[in-house]
Amino acid sequence: MAGQEQAQRHRRSERPPREAAHVAPPAPGLRLALIEEAEVEVEKLVLGGDGLARLEGVPIFIARAAPGDRLRVRLTERHPDYGRAAIVEVLAPGPARRPDPYPELSATGLCDLQHLDDALQPWLKAAAVMEALARLGRVQLPADVEVVSGQPWGYRLRTQLHTAVDAATGAVRVGYHARGTNEVVAVSRCPLLVPELEELLPELAGLLASSPHRRLDLAAGDGGVVTAAPLVPGLPHGDVSMTVGDLVFSYDARCFFQVHRQLLPRLVELVVGAWEGGEAFDLYGGVGLFGLPLARRYGRVVSVEADRVAARHARNNVRRHRLYQVSGVCQAVETWIAALPERPDRVIVDPPRAGLTGKVRQALTARRARRLTYVSCDAATLARDLRLLDPVYRIESLHLIDLFPQTGHMEVVVQLVARDEA
Repeated sequence: MAGQEQAQRHRRSERPPREAAHVAPPAPGLRLALIEEAEVEVEKLVLGGDGLARLEGVPIFIARAAPGDRLRVRLTERHPDYGRAAIVEVLAPGPARRPDPYPELSATGLCDLQHLDDALQPWLKAAAVMEALARLGRVQLPADVEVVSGQPWGYRLRTQLHTAVDAATGAVRVGYHARGTNEVVAVSRCPLLVPELEELLPELAGLLASSPHRRLDLAAGDGGVVTAAPLVPGLPHGDVSMTVGDLVFSYDARCFFQVHRQLLPRLVELVVGAWEGGEAFDLYGGVGLFGLPLARRYGRVVSVEADRVAARHARNNVRRHRLYQVSGVCQAVETWIAALPERPDRVIVDPPRAGLTGKVRQALTARRARRLTYVSCDAATLARDLRLLDPVYRIESLHLIDLFPQTGHMEVVVQLVARDEA
């Protein structure tokens, strides 16, 4: 009877019989080879926002799934020890699932979690991050971890849009890439954006009709001021400013700047903290979001940033506030890192998603900063780096900040101290 039920549930080609009882069972990945569709139940959310189910014992990762969902799925990828699947039908929704508030964004990679209840999203993501840090990092994590969240919609200060020309009509589509492809899904609204950016969306197709540009960056600042890059006639261009606490930061649409308007002050507070000292180093410093407040607590701050546009804005921000104890270095961190002195009082690193390179990790390990603050947007690379830094640094505190509601991303702020510090 069990065999009949299995046959009804999985659409398969016929399996050849085993020739002998002693033949070993197939490897995990081979168990998926003949499965096209199946019914599964989602156990939990994992790092990145996919749901995890198991099919014949093999982990299956499913985009836009919710814990507790019972789904019919179609296998899209088969690997030696895991698979990926797409939802064909939601047979029974899990308790966190809801209808998409904005169905027109469902095909994009921008709102991968809008099918989950707003209040539950931060906690589901936090659990996935902590599990990944423990499993991949194999380090001692604090017992108390704060999860910080803010408004779930209307928060994004920056966005990157793409354009495409319809081959049949010649019309311009402006929007976001479809999940997993470079196909442009046209949008006329995006409630993730702060209102002043969202208001621009309906007019962009007309403004870009004669433009050669296929990518457009938009950014917002204080007072509803917006800017775009590259230069497009009819769109504002130039600098905007954002006030965080009592500091004002200028930047333009080409610069990296943290996206969640409401959570910026809390992020800076958790990163910079109340510690003081003689010399601090802000690596991957951007326009000075952490470097300027560091200058209120340290006698000298060195900010290292490779991007020339961001470095120029950082210098302007330093001059605006007369924080001349901050010196800027426009250089790749990997090139500069040999100049890091022994036993600095403080180092902050806020690397891109790929995390720290081996050269940077080695220097941080050798120089033994008294306090090392790691700001990460990718828990997997953070876990790797924490594991490799663990012989020299211990974790003092860890905060999870939901800077990217409706997506699988979560910012992590880790405070580490040298193990030989009293």
